[in-house]
Amino acid sequence: MKNNLSKMAKVSGFYLIISISITFLTSCAFVKNTDSNETNALNNESNSHIQSSIVNFENTHKTAYDGSDFYTYFYGETIGTKDTIVGLAIIEPNNEIHPPHQHAEEEYLYIVEGSGIWTLNGVETPAKTGDVLYVSPWDLHGIFNTGDVSMKFFITRASSKGVNVEKP
Repeated sequence: MKNNLSKMAKVSGFYLIISISITFLTSCAFVKNTDSNETNALNNESNSHIQSSIVNFENTHKTAYDGSDFYTYFYGETIGTKDTIVGLAIIEPNNEIHPPHQHAEEEYLYIVEGSGIWTLNGVETPAKTGDVLYVSPWDLHGIFNTGDVSMKFFITRASSKGVNVEKP
């Protein structure tokens, strides 16, 4: 009898956990951004996750640098990533957002408009509209606008919550 009660308690506990999990997931599935002017940019307040939403360019967070601007669409954590940034950089001719650098997050850069020079692990390569750069954690990388017009590039950067990437 004791074994049967123990088995029933384990089964009941299992079903309770499943029930709570389904209720939570169902609740999360219906959470949505009710203010269309509200942005997920810089959304790391109170440990909240980036929510499914559409962010218009007008609602991005603008960070001005000397000779360039960065527009943040999303910033923070998702269910599976941390240190997430999605944005658009606009770099004036003969400028860069910052010198070549490295970080733990994986990153993709896509040149929407303009031309320049990629730097990847000390090697410089011409950069032009349509090019995509993938950067592994801790690889030295950067981009410099050598063209006559503003360069625009789209960036996504994030780290997996399940993988810790140590600096070599």
